[in-house]
Amino acid sequence: MVHFVGAGSGATDLITVRGARLLGEAGVIIYAGSLVNKELLAYAREEAVLYDSAYMTLPQVLEVIDNNREKEIVRLHTGDPSIYGAIREQMDALESMNIAYDICPGVSSLFGAAAALKTEYTLPGVTQTVIITRMAGRTPVPERESIKALAAHKATMVIFLSVSYTKELSEELIAGGYLEDTPCAIVYKASWADEKIARGTIKELSALAEDNGIKKTALIVVGDSLGNDYELSKLYDKSFTTEYRKGQE
Repeated sequence: MVHFVGAGSGATDLITVRGARLLGEAGVIIYAGSLVNKELLAYAREEAVLYDSAYMTLPQVLEVIDNNREKEIVRLHTGDPSIYGAIREQMDALESMNIAYDICPGVSSLFGAAAALKTEYTLPGVTQTVIITRMAGRTPVPERESIKALAAHKATMVIFLSVSYTKELSEELIAGGYLEDTPCAIVYKASWADEKIARGTIKELSALAEDNGIKKTALIVVGDSLGNDYELSKLYDKSFTTEYRKGQE
């Protein structure tokens, strides 16, 4: 049995209880060594065999799984494996090999960054939408999903895998509709011990990355949800009637 486990966004206490248990039961652990906090491997039992997939190709990963069918196998991915996790190709291969698998979700850096920034992505009167995306690089992005096209919504945007393109990103965001002074933040290694946060505006995005020496392992948050103007929630408004509470005049 193969268990795809989300490792959390970096801090060892952000892995789920179920994820920690699966690590402790596994005979084989294949982990994304370039991104996963290796301190998480302390949950593994002493006799577990470890493989760092940073040095492996997909066929090599599948070969290890095929050769250990009788064991409990954990495929440890950073954050939550459903976001830029490259798990679909692995799951399809496992199905063709008649190998059972399941998925244990994790805490994405998307949410680790929100915690680090002490922010709420969806604010009444500001935006009720979060766009998760990336700049085109070696992996292309459909034209309909370009940064410029998505920027027209002026929603909160969380941009992965793009900190090396901050100049182009800033230009695309502004061309798409965001104002130059729209708040933004770069969060490096959200929830890790060496986490770093750089705040500014879209026009300052490139300088923020350069001045703080941030070149990788970071995500970018853009939008007025990082600002200070918003409406109070209706949920706790004393005049708002809900299923559980009658509103007062």
